[in-house]
Amino acid sequence: MASVPSLASTVQQRLADALSAALPEAGSADPLLRRSDRADFQANGILALAKKLKGNPRELAAKVVEAIPANDVLKEIEVSGPGFLNLTITDKAIVETLAARAADDRLGVRYAPDAGTTVIDYAQPNVAKEMHVGHLRSAVIGDAMVQILRFAGEKVIRRHHIGDWGTQFGMLIQYLIEHPHELDHKREGEVSGEEAMSNLNRLYKASRALFDSDEEFKDRARRRVVDLQSGDAETLALWQRFVDESKIYFYSVFNKLDMEIRDPDVVGESGYNDMLDETCRILEESGVAVRSEGALCVFFDDVKGPDGNPVPLIVRKSNGGYGYAATDLSAIRDRVQNLGADSLVYVVDARQSLHFKMVFETARRAGWLNDKVKAVQLAFGTVLGKDGKPFKTREGETVRLVDLLDEAIDRATTVVREKAAKMGLSEQEIVENGQYVGIGAVKYADLSTSAVRDYKFDLDQMVSLNGDTSVYLQYAYARIQSIKRKAGDTKPAAHPELELAPAERALGLHLDQFGEVIGEVASSYEPHKLAAYLYQLASHLTTFYDQCQVISEANTVEVFENRLFLVDLTARTLRQGMALLGIRTPERL
Repeated sequence: MASVPSLASTVQQRLADALSAALPEAGSADPLLRRSDRADFQANGILALAKKLKGNPRELAAKVVEAIPANDVLKEIEVSGPGFLNLTITDKAIVETLAARAADDRLGVRYAPDAGTTVIDYAQPNVAKEMHVGHLRSAVIGDAMVQILRFAGEKVIRRHHIGDWGTQFGMLIQYLIEHPHELDHKREGEVSGEEAMSNLNRLYKASRALFDSDEEFKDRARRRVVDLQSGDAETLALWQRFVDESKIYFYSVFNKLDMEIRDPDVVGESGYNDMLDETCRILEESGVAVRSEGALCVFFDDVKGPDGNPVPLIVRKSNGGYGYAATDLSAIRDRVQNLGADSLVYVVDARQSLHFKMVFETARRAGWLNDKVKAVQLAFGTVLGKDGKPFKTREGETVRLVDLLDEAIDRATTVVREKAAKMGLSEQEIVENGQYVGIGAVKYADLSTSAVRDYKFDLDQMVSLNGDTSVYLQYAYARIQSIKRKAGDTKPAAHPELELAPAERALGLHLDQFGEVIGEVASSYEPHKLAAYLYQLASHLTTFYDQCQVISEANTVEVFENRLFLVDLTARTLRQGMALLGIRTPERL
């Protein structure tokens, strides 16, 4: 497994060396290289340098060009405008670089040199509550970041901080004690997620109605909260039943989303109960937290309420109860001290940004976060309906996540079925592809939008074969597989001696950027940039098909093999990129 330097990084290095040789007084100046529509690349760094050295930029540019030794990477270097360099790469260098990528399982993508350990907190549903559309983004964005970070060489530890603790459990447990068969399963063996959730839903509604109407039940439920918090064995065993029943349901939803959720990674709020007291003690003893009106609080100069008074982070309430802050701070301690994390990533709704800003700042003051350990909130926006308002049912209810996914799969299956006869797909393939296309459509719509922005949930658009959709990318992949089948015994082979057509060059140069895009996405936590790269790749492929026939009697054997090589590497890049976003690429569509 060899990492392959991109052509951009090779050219950048050649220019940097030439800058140092021609203008030693410039120190280590950045050539500021970028892709260009005038040539393959443009370097603008000489303009800033000329200002600094008080020289003529065009003359300095000419000096730099003279200092670049003859090589087989750069075909042409032209000084243009006030002192830009336009650089064109040789066809041979493009094909040889792509051949090196094709020879590697990882497509030549290097592991990040500064890889460490990241704990990523995502997909955090609540026990005994149905998952709704609001749970979608954390799961989809978090799962993609797990795959991307791993591929970049990071050690990734997943954490699902489920809501499994709180006063509502007093009401639920007390109701179950008084109605012991409410969570019974219809039959022995496998239980569907649907059945588990309908049991929990029924029990939740019945216990809530009783709690609101019967004062004596309300008292018994409140006493049960005390039993739960003090660790009473019978109460904890019943609490565990709610957690286990909820997990049957959670796992069925994540399974539908084609996501792996492992039991050891599910560490809910209750997982930090034993640390809460010590967290508060450390914060108080170090002076980070102070008592205010009986509560343990942390204050910030820049966080004030509408009345101008400071709004504190309340770590422990005046009644001795712990808030979310105590749990979140204990989780940071655990992740840094016990799991050895140097990066903490929280995939959480943007509306919680202030809470996390205060929690992270508190952890910094306590020394749990520092120059070597960072915490980031990967904040995401809201899922909106077609009307641009928060997504609700016609009755104004929040949309059940399962219903949404089922509808996406139904729509996608219709689209797949319309094309299936031409491909001769079996019924099993149609059903399977319907799931891959439907779930892929939902994930891609989410991931192709910058996380922090809201996006409109529009299934007609999501399963469209045209435009920036996952189906467009899945079809691009399947079409290449079809071409390879038609090519029969001819195998893809790189031919660096050939002259490339403009569409071949454009496709080749874009393929070469894959590793750099992965590096950037992994370090900035922006999966939408990978989605944008893949869409551009499929668009380059469409142009390539228009201008360059792969299978044609007019092609020489070498041109045929080389074009087959280009589309095969495109397919592998699409497949790898889509897999990192959690989306499958069927072989036949």
